[in-house]
Amino acid sequence: MKKMYFSTIRIQQIIVVSAVLLFILKIVAYYLTQSVAVLTDALESIVNVVASIIGLYSIILSSKPRDEDHPYGHRKVEFISSAIEGVLIAIAGFIIIYHAILNFLHPHTLANLDIGIVLVALSAIINYVLGWWCKANGKKNSSPVLMSTGEHLQADTYSTLGLIVGIIIIMNTNYTWIDSVVAILFSFFIIFSGYKIIRKSLSGIMDEADAEVVNKIITIVNKNRSVNWIDIHNLRVIDYAGFYHVDCHLTIPYYLTIKEGHIIMDELMDLLKNEFENNIEFFIHIDGCIATQCSLCSVSKCSYRSQPFVRNFIWTKKIILANTKHTLNGN
Repeated sequence: MKKMYFSTIRIQQIIVVSAVLLFILKIVAYYLTQSVAVLTDALESIVNVVASIIGLYSIILSSKPRDEDHPYGHRKVEFISSAIEGVLIAIAGFIIIYHAILNFLHPHTLANLDIGIVLVALSAIINYVLGWWCKANGKKNSSPVLMSTGEHLQADTYSTLGLIVGIIIIMNTNYTWIDSVVAILFSFFIIFSGYKIIRKSLSGIMDEADAEVVNKIITIVNKNRSVNWIDIHNLRVIDYAGFYHVDCHLTIPYYLTIKEGHIIMDELMDLLKNEFENNIEFFIHIDGCIATQCSLCSVSKCSYRSQPFVRNFIWTKKIILANTKHTLNGN
């Protein structure tokens, strides 16, 4: 676990340094060209710098172990950091629109566009590579901050590519108003990117059900079914920025001892921990079976059976999330 956090922190440190250097590069490009589109690209880079610093702080904080005040750890701060980054991205988009409108009202002469386009293209290439690297490591380390940073950097790349196209058109037509049009068009793309990051972060803060994780758990338990897992229900999954807390009820034969019940429960926990590479913790409540569940119980040597076995349950999302003991008749 410490190794994972060290890797994530180091990556974010590199992003902070890169964001500062790219901001300086874009400011130089703006002073050379006096292009409002280049200025808007530079303004978004200010957001990159601020967001990367906030992201670094949140990753350092989330790496702290759980304590008395934070029994589930500090990892949810990554969702908050990611949401702030999304807001900053959206604000940058609106600032871009503001400056583009000013440029429409007060047009000015552009210069050194050939040099500017080289500097801007260089920043685009660096941003795209860094964005890809962040997303790959964010997915590997289950880090919302790295994922949102990667999304942000690649969104910045796409807007910069549009800017380059606009500069090329201006160089060949001398229509300077295209500078503002390009800026406005790509500001909407930037605002939408910010919205997506905010939406995903809020879903994590509000403990929105992660369909992908739930479906993975369902696949695992169906594939590795134990004869003593008569029913699984009331499943709840909370995502702590890539560390999952799982609650569920496990129905087992009611006549088993507490020790035997814990052995069965541990089998389920160990199975899922292995599949999730130990990035998961459980609170499993054990239920004893009831007579109406005999028809879905395949335990062969049972002296208390009141109905013949008919078939096993195939757990689905609807079944496994419901807070009720299931039967073949009542589901």
